[in-house]
Parts: sequence; C-alpha cells; structure tokens
Amino acid sequence: MDYFAYQNGELWAEQVPLSQIVSDYGSPTFVYSRAAIEDAYQRFDNAFSHHDHRICYAVKANSNLGVLSLLTSLGAGFDIVSGGELERVLKVGAPTDKIVFSGVGKQAWEIEKAILAGIGCFNIESEQELDLISNIATKLDTSAPISIRVNPDVNARTHPYISTGLRENKFGVSSLIAREMYEQASELTHIEIVGIDCHIGSQITDIAPFTEAMQRVVEIVDDLEAIGITLKHIDLGGGIGVQYQDETPIDIEEYAAAILQTLGHRQQSLWFEPGRYIVANAGILLSRVLTLKENEGKHFAVIDAAMNDLIRPALYQSWQKVSEVRLSDSEPRFYELVGPVCETGDFLARDRHLAIEVNALVAIHSVGAYGFVMSSNYNSRSRAAEIIVSGSDAQCVRKRESVEDQLRLESVFRL
Repeated sequence: MDYFAYQNGELWAEQVPLSQIVSDYGSPTFVYSRAAIEDAYQRFDNAFSHHDHRICYAVKANSNLGVLSLLTSLGAGFDIVSGGELERVLKVGAPTDKIVFSGVGKQAWEIEKAILAGIGCFNIESEQELDLISNIATKLDTSAPISIRVNPDVNARTHPYISTGLRENKFGVSSLIAREMYEQASELTHIEIVGIDCHIGSQITDIAPFTEAMQRVVEIVDDLEAIGITLKHIDLGGGIGVQYQDETPIDIEEYAAAILQTLGHRQQSLWFEPGRYIVANAGILLSRVLTLKENEGKHFAVIDAAMNDLIRPALYQSWQKVSEVRLSDSEPRFYELVGPVCETGDFLARDRHLAIEVNALVAIHSVGAYGFVMSSNYNSRSRAAEIIVSGSDAQCVRKRESVEDQLRLESVFRL
C-alpha cells in the first residue's frame, strides 16, 4: 500500500492533502502515517505468530509520544537506551515487563529507576555494568533481570557508523567473556538471568548476517544449558533494512523462517528490537522552497528545512526520495536541495529532477526513523512540528517549537 500518493496532481498522506497540513501547521513539518506504522508492526508480529515472541520497538528511532502510544495500543514492548526514553514509555502506559534497557553507558540513577519500574530486562554490555546493576539491586533489596549482549563478530555489511556487531565496535562482549559473565551472574543473589542479547547493526538488507549471528548465539545458549544455566529468551535486536532508494529489503516472512530454522528445537522466546523497519517509511518531511539560485551552472533550491531538521544526509550521506507536493508545469531541473544553515554540509538531497518554483512545497520521504529524534537547535532554529495522519484526520502530536521555548532554560550572564 502507498501511504503517500498523488490524487489529482497533489500528494496526500492517507486521506489528507499535504498542502492542507502545511496550511494548518506550517513548515517544516514531519508527517507520519498511522496505517503505515500499524501495517509494518503487524507484518513483523504475524511473521512470528507460530512461536512465542516479543517485539520491543527501538524508541531511539522515533520517540514521539504519539508514535509510542500508537505502538502501545498494538501490544508492543519497547527497547530503551536512556532514562529519558524510560520516562517516555512509562508516560504512554507501556507494560513495564515489556521494556528492555540497552546501551553501553547506563548511569546509576537510570538503572535504579528502571529496577523500581519493574522492567523486563537489562541488556548488559560489560562486566563492570553487571557489578553496578547487582550492587544497585542489592541496595534496593530486589532482583534485576538481565541478559548479556554478545558481540558475535559478524559483518553486517552496512554503513560503518551503524555497524555494531564487529569486535572493534564498542557494543557487547565476546562469546568467551559472555560465558564467564553468565557464570559470575549465576552466583549473584540479586541478579536473575533471563536471556541473551545480540544486535549486529542497522539497515541490513541480507538475511545471512542475521542467521550467522543467530547460530553463534544459540551455541552459547546450548553451552550454558549444559552447565545448568537455562535462558528464557533470545533477543536478536533489530537492524532489518528498508527501501530508501533502490535497496531490496529483506522479506520479513523469509527472515522469520530463517531465524526459526536456526533456532531449531529450542524453546526460548524470541525477542526483537525493530525501529527503522516500523517507522522509517511511515514518515515524510514537508518543506517550502524559499529561493532558487544558480551558481556556475549548478541549480540550488533553498528550502526551509535544514540539516538541523534532518541530519541523515549530512551525517551518513543517506539518500532520501524527494517529491513535489503539487505537480506543476514548471521547467524541471536537477536541483541541490539545501537549507538555510551556514554549513556547506547543509544539504537534504543532491541532483534531484524536480519541477518547482519559489513557495512550492516538497516532501522528503522515509524520515520516520532518525528524523526528528536527531534534530537540533543549531543556528538557533526551532524544531519542527510533528503530525500523525489517521485516515482523514491529522493530529498534531508535537507543536512547533518557538524561540521562546529555546530560551526558556537559559539566562543572561550578569556582569
């Protein structure tokens, strides 16, 4: 299903014309399709319907409360990496036993808050972290559920910034150290061993790295079983890629079949932490053309969105599809879409064949993941509004930030 499609020469989100959203809420504005989020979640959920499983959405992909509340209503759990994300999922009423706390640098106050909330599992990244969680749980006179994140040294063949499963990456521990940590954890009175965790990277479009990582994980599961440590779940993280340009994404049913085949006779529940897969293609960024200019034969379209709104192109050299919101008879040209920020790296797209004029609206696609969440106030620019479209209804789930909002936490230095 195409959740963003043209009707009579104008681009719509579900049953709402995008020009109407800009008229009501201004630009730049992020727009998310409820149907796209629901359909992606349900496809993943259905693919594993014949085996006990849990989907813990990776909050870092898009942490808007509207998105989180929608996923809560679908039965999702959540993968968090900070105390702030914990507060967000608690605010939308997420079942606490479906919360997984990942990340290499958990602070003591975050751990204590998560233990008191009753989260389902800590994904532990180091021996020091195991000691810290054990000490805090002992102080609180309660038990902390843990899994250990194994770094399987599998090349996910993705962008180096989002590859997490190689031995040179900061994430997880080696298989050998993991086995030693499980034995150590089994002797700690306030630690409950519940699972094992693995995440090898993001935007992966090949099943092979997943099955290779899974095979290495189940070998550890079997070794632990042999010494009397039985795990309840295997957490394979996320990382399934989506289509931005010409990628061929993994078929989720084939992925599920391959994972289940590798699992074999084992009865552990399977946990997953998808983020991008669920929300990336559910979002677009609307922006208005401020001016058109030419420098030495190169055509620039300066738009009111900038790298502070969407940093992926500058940070990862990512490719984002761009569409005219209204089709026109203007002469099409190849444009560099750039923002007003004072950086040469402030570009949203390069060499895009568009028929646009000053004040025309453009839609930048596939920004539902790592879009607004990575935005900033660079150049003292206010962050965009966020809208969820559901059928013919458009609901604002984050108001546009004002300059006053930016200044509220600051004060003038008095000489």
